[in-house]
Amino acid sequence: MKEIRAIIQPHIVEKVVRALHELEHFPGFTLSDAHGQGRGRGAGGAYRTTEDDIDYHKKVILEVVCADDIASGIAETIRSAAHTGNKGDGIIIINELVEVIRIRTGEKQDQAV
Repeated sequence: MKEIRAIIQPHIVEKVVRALHELEHFPGFTLSDAHGQGRGRGAGGAYRTTEDDIDYHKKVILEVVCADDIASGIAETIRSAAHTGNKGDGIIIINELVEVIRIRTGEKQDQAV
């Protein structure tokens, strides 16, 4: 089992969700609002914060739990749909999951998603 976490720009969420729904075996997702900073600011990426000079960018975290065999396809679908070519497009993180349990039924692993 894999967990795919994508941090993407808010204005691109609808495009990404539409692309995910086109997949044959898409298990669903969770969206969360987030704020943060990428690799620094300005030329060279160096950034020193002061109390009055901290700005955060709005992002959306999209999380998907899926079987190992479809994880790379889901990640590529997200990457392709979220790509603008501009700074701040986001990042995709894929983690290995030890165990997944559906609360309602007690189903585990692939049957749980």
